[in-house]
Amino acid sequence: MELGLQGKRAIITGASRGIGFAIADALAAEGCAVSICARGQAGLDAAAAKISARGSTVHAAACDVSDKDALEGYMDSAIGALGGLDVLVNNPSGFGRTDDEEGWRVGLEVDLMALVRASWKAVDAMQAVGGGSIVHISSISGLTSSTRTPPYGAVKAAVIQYTLTQAAQLAPDGIRVNCIAPGSIDFPGGTWDDARQNNPALYEGIRQSIPSGRFGAPEEVANLAVFLASNAASWVTGQTIAADGGQML
Repeated sequence: MELGLQGKRAIITGASRGIGFAIADALAAEGCAVSICARGQAGLDAAAAKISARGSTVHAAACDVSDKDALEGYMDSAIGALGGLDVLVNNPSGFGRTDDEEGWRVGLEVDLMALVRASWKAVDAMQAVGGGSIVHISSISGLTSSTRTPPYGAVKAAVIQYTLTQAAQLAPDGIRVNCIAPGSIDFPGGTWDDARQNNPALYEGIRQSIPSGRFGAPEEVANLAVFLASNAASWVTGQTIAADGGQML
């Protein structure tokens, strides 16, 4: 299937590892020029080097997306470096787990407001080129109760609702907005990698609860993100799609 992504320009936030990196790498493999950001410079440099090996144009800059000014500066520099924007993937998460001030603060600032602010910048750039695609990364925690991580589930539910609103608002501008709700995804340095090492009972309990019998891989989320970003999904907007191996079942 021809996805029509050759020559497109994509920004992926929170992309030095895991799902974000897998999405950036997959978009580059389809011929996109990409810009990535993350907080840690070392991880960002390593990710950029791997993506560059595909021969794609890569712009990378360290950015704390919870900092409004820093995020706006990054978006401006990324759009300038790419020469425009066709695709935005909002991926970062603060993983607010605790039902206290800090848990809610990090969830709201990173998972929600960073997504909103990046979208504002992206919409202006996409309107200038006649359309585009925005893909938000939420979680199945936003589709059901989240008793272990109340802030995380609540802000991910807000992302799902905001996807609906944005899709309705931006459809006349040729901008599609969709959302992916991953289930439990395991990768080196990630939440479930940590659980495997430090809380094996939880890790194994979650694994056994997934009908597919295993955790997901970042590349399995990336494949869906690339489809939603592409011309192949030209009639898809306002949707939240779970990528969870049947975990919610």
